[in-house]
Amino acid sequence: MFNIVIFGAPGSGKGTQSDRLIERYGLHHISTGEVLRDHIARGTDLGKTADSYISKGQLIPDDLMIRVLEHVLDSNPDKTAAGVIFDGFPRTIEQARALKDMLARRGSELHAVVGLEVPEDELVRRMVERGRLTGRADDTPETIKNRLKVYHASTAPLRDYYVGEGKYHAIDGNGDVDAITESIHRSLCERVPGLSGINN
Repeated sequence: MFNIVIFGAPGSGKGTQSDRLIERYGLHHISTGEVLRDHIARGTDLGKTADSYISKGQLIPDDLMIRVLEHVLDSNPDKTAAGVIFDGFPRTIEQARALKDMLARRGSELHAVVGLEVPEDELVRRMVERGRLTGRADDTPETIKNRLKVYHASTAPLRDYYVGEGKYHAIDGNGDVDAITESIHRSLCERVPGLSGINN
Protein backbone atom coordinates (compact mmCIF):
# COMPACT_ATOMS: atom_id res chain seq x y z
CA MET A 1 0.00 0.00 0.00
CA PHE A 2 1.45 3.34 -1.12
CA ASN A 3 -0.15 6.56 0.14
CA ILE A 4 0.52 10.09 -1.11
CA VAL A 5 -0.82 13.51 -0.16
CA ILE A 6 -0.85 16.03 -2.98
CA PHE A 7 -0.42 19.43 -1.40
CA GLY A 8 -0.56 23.01 -2.59
CA ALA A 9 -2.53 26.22 -2.69
CA PRO A 10 -5.84 26.47 -4.53
CA GLY A 11 -5.07 26.55 -8.26
CA SER A 12 -1.69 24.82 -7.93
CA GLY A 13 -2.70 21.90 -10.16
CA LYS A 14 -3.46 19.25 -7.54
CA GLY A 15 -6.33 17.73 -9.52
CA THR A 16 -4.36 17.53 -12.76
CA GLN A 17 -1.32 15.94 -11.16
CA SER A 18 -3.50 13.60 -9.09
CA ASP A 19 -4.88 12.17 -12.34
CA ARG A 20 -1.32 11.60 -13.62
CA LEU A 21 -0.22 9.89 -10.39
CA ILE A 22 -3.31 7.66 -10.34
CA GLU A 23 -2.57 6.49 -13.87
CA ARG A 24 1.11 5.87 -13.16
CA TYR A 25 0.88 4.16 -9.76
CA GLY A 26 -2.64 2.67 -9.78
CA LEU A 27 -3.76 4.57 -6.69
CA HIS A 28 -7.29 5.37 -5.56
CA HIS A 29 -8.03 9.10 -5.66
CA ILE A 30 -9.81 10.67 -2.71
CA SER A 31 -10.62 14.32 -3.33
CA THR A 32 -12.39 15.77 -0.32
CA GLY A 33 -13.34 18.77 -2.47
CA GLU A 34 -15.15 16.50 -4.95
CA VAL A 35 -16.87 14.63 -2.11
CA LEU A 36 -18.11 17.88 -0.60
CA ARG A 37 -19.20 19.35 -3.97
CA ASP A 38 -21.19 16.16 -4.63
CA HIS A 39 -22.99 16.56 -1.30
CA ILE A 40 -23.66 20.23 -2.07
CA ALA A 41 -25.09 19.34 -5.48
CA ARG A 42 -27.37 16.70 -3.92
CA GLY A 43 -28.49 19.05 -1.16
CA THR A 44 -27.59 16.71 1.71
CA ASP A 45 -27.26 17.97 5.28
CA LEU A 46 -23.48 17.65 4.95
CA GLY A 47 -23.64 19.56 1.68
CA LYS A 48 -25.59 22.41 3.21
CA THR A 49 -23.13 22.66 6.10
CA ALA A 50 -20.14 22.47 3.77
CA ASP A 51 -21.58 25.10 1.44
CA SER A 52 -21.93 27.57 4.30
CA TYR A 53 -18.12 27.50 4.60
CA ILE A 54 -16.97 26.87 1.01
CA SER A 55 -19.07 29.66 -0.49
CA LYS A 56 -17.15 32.11 1.71
CA GLY A 57 -13.74 30.60 0.94
CA GLN A 58 -13.41 29.20 4.45
CA LEU A 59 -12.09 25.80 5.55
CA ILE A 60 -14.47 23.09 6.70
CA PRO A 61 -14.04 22.45 10.48
CA ASP A 62 -11.45 19.78 11.27
CA ASP A 63 -13.81 17.39 13.04
CA LEU A 64 -16.24 17.36 10.11
CA MET A 65 -13.51 16.81 7.50
CA ILE A 66 -11.98 13.99 9.54
CA ARG A 67 -15.38 12.25 9.77
CA VAL A 68 -15.89 12.66 6.01
CA LEU A 69 -12.51 11.08 5.23
CA GLU A 70 -13.05 8.21 7.68
CA HIS A 71 -16.35 7.45 5.95
CA VAL A 72 -14.78 7.51 2.48
CA LEU A 73 -11.94 5.18 3.54
CA ASP A 74 -14.30 2.73 5.26
CA SER A 75 -16.67 2.71 2.27
CA ASN A 76 -13.97 1.76 -0.26
CA PRO A 77 -11.73 -0.96 1.27
CA ASP A 78 -11.15 -2.77 -2.04
CA LYS A 79 -10.41 0.39 -4.01
CA THR A 80 -7.94 1.69 -1.41
CA ALA A 81 -6.04 -1.60 -1.01
CA ALA A 82 -3.19 -0.61 -3.36
CA GLY A 83 -2.89 2.87 -1.92
CA VAL A 84 -4.48 6.30 -1.94
CA ILE A 85 -3.68 9.74 -3.22
CA PHE A 86 -5.24 12.28 -0.87
CA ASP A 87 -6.22 15.51 -2.63
CA GLY A 88 -7.45 18.35 -0.45
CA PHE A 89 -6.76 16.59 2.84
CA PRO A 90 -5.13 17.33 5.20
CA ARG A 91 -5.44 21.11 5.29
CA THR A 92 -4.45 21.69 8.90
CA ILE A 93 -1.91 20.12 11.25
CA GLU A 94 -4.76 18.61 13.29
CA GLN A 95 -6.02 16.89 10.14
CA ALA A 96 -2.49 15.69 9.34
CA ARG A 97 -2.23 14.05 12.75
CA ALA A 98 -5.67 12.49 12.29
CA LEU A 99 -4.62 11.08 8.91
CA LYS A 100 -1.50 9.56 10.45
CA ASP A 101 -3.66 7.86 13.09
CA MET A 102 -6.24 6.68 10.50
CA LEU A 103 -3.58 5.03 8.37
CA ALA A 104 -1.82 3.48 11.38
CA ARG A 105 -5.10 1.89 12.50
CA ARG A 106 -5.31 0.34 9.03
CA GLY A 107 -1.75 -0.98 9.20
CA SER A 108 -0.31 1.59 6.83
CA GLU A 109 1.34 5.00 6.74
CA LEU A 110 1.73 8.13 4.64
CA HIS A 111 4.73 7.68 2.36
CA ALA A 112 5.11 11.06 0.69
CA VAL A 113 3.69 14.57 0.42
CA VAL A 114 3.96 16.14 -3.04
CA GLY A 115 4.05 19.93 -2.60
CA LEU A 116 3.19 21.88 -5.75
CA GLU A 117 4.73 25.33 -5.33
CA VAL A 118 3.34 28.06 -7.60
CA PRO A 119 3.67 31.90 -7.40
CA GLU A 120 0.54 33.57 -6.04
CA ASP A 121 -0.10 35.74 -9.10
CA GLU A 122 -0.18 32.57 -11.22
CA LEU A 123 -2.54 30.89 -8.76
CA VAL A 124 -4.98 33.79 -9.04
CA ARG A 125 -4.76 33.79 -12.84
CA ARG A 126 -5.47 30.05 -13.02
CA MET A 127 -8.46 30.22 -10.68
CA VAL A 128 -10.03 33.20 -12.42
CA GLU A 129 -9.68 31.35 -15.73
CA ARG A 130 -11.07 28.14 -14.21
CA GLY A 131 -14.04 30.04 -12.83
CA ARG A 132 -14.69 31.57 -16.25
CA LEU A 133 -14.61 28.17 -17.95
CA THR A 134 -16.41 26.02 -15.37
CA GLY A 135 -18.61 28.42 -13.43
CA ARG A 136 -17.32 27.10 -10.10
CA ALA A 137 -18.91 29.22 -7.40
CA ASP A 138 -15.70 29.36 -5.32
CA ASP A 139 -13.61 30.78 -8.17
CA THR A 140 -14.79 34.39 -7.98
CA PRO A 141 -12.13 37.08 -7.37
CA GLU A 142 -13.42 37.86 -3.86
CA THR A 143 -13.58 34.20 -2.83
CA ILE A 144 -10.17 33.46 -4.38
CA LYS A 145 -8.61 36.23 -2.30
CA ASN A 146 -10.15 34.81 0.87
CA ARG A 147 -9.21 31.22 -0.01
CA LEU A 148 -5.56 32.19 -0.41
CA LYS A 149 -5.64 34.13 2.85
CA VAL A 150 -7.06 31.08 4.64
CA TYR A 151 -4.51 28.84 2.92
CA HIS A 152 -1.55 30.92 4.09
CA ALA A 153 -2.90 31.08 7.65
CA SER A 154 -4.09 27.48 8.14
CA THR A 155 -2.68 25.20 5.47
CA ALA A 156 0.77 26.54 4.58
CA PRO A 157 2.16 25.55 8.05
CA LEU A 158 1.65 21.93 6.96
CA ARG A 159 4.67 22.35 4.71
CA ASP A 160 6.96 22.76 7.72
CA TYR A 161 5.17 19.94 9.53
CA TYR A 162 5.80 17.48 6.70
CA VAL A 163 9.35 18.74 6.13
CA GLY A 164 9.95 17.85 9.78
CA GLU A 165 8.45 14.40 9.17
CA GLY A 166 10.85 13.91 6.25
CA LYS A 167 7.98 13.35 3.81
CA TYR A 168 7.76 16.64 1.89
CA HIS A 169 8.75 16.76 -1.80
CA ALA A 170 8.92 20.36 -3.05
CA ILE A 171 7.93 20.50 -6.72
CA ASP A 172 7.94 23.55 -8.98
CA GLY A 173 4.30 23.56 -10.11
CA ASN A 174 4.74 26.33 -12.68
CA GLY A 175 5.25 25.31 -16.30
CA ASP A 176 4.61 22.36 -18.58
CA VAL A 177 2.22 19.79 -17.08
CA ASP A 178 4.18 16.78 -18.39
CA ALA A 179 7.45 18.17 -17.05
CA ILE A 180 5.87 18.68 -13.61
CA THR A 181 4.64 15.07 -13.63
CA GLU A 182 8.15 13.80 -14.40
CA SER A 183 9.63 15.99 -11.65
CA ILE A 184 7.21 14.44 -9.18
CA HIS A 185 8.06 10.92 -10.31
CA ARG A 186 11.83 11.49 -10.09
CA SER A 187 11.54 13.01 -6.64
CA LEU A 188 9.37 10.18 -5.33
CA CYS A 189 11.63 7.47 -6.78
CA GLU A 190 14.68 9.04 -5.15
CA ARG A 191 13.17 9.02 -1.68
CA VAL A 192 10.56 6.24 -1.57
CA PRO A 193 12.15 2.74 -1.63
CA GLY A 194 10.57 0.38 -4.16
CA LEU A 195 8.46 3.00 -5.92
CA SER A 196 10.41 2.89 -9.18
CA GLY A 197 8.96 -0.56 -9.85
CA ILE A 198 5.30 0.46 -9.51
CA ASN A 199 3.45 0.82 -12.82
CA ASN A 200 5.96 3.12 -14.45
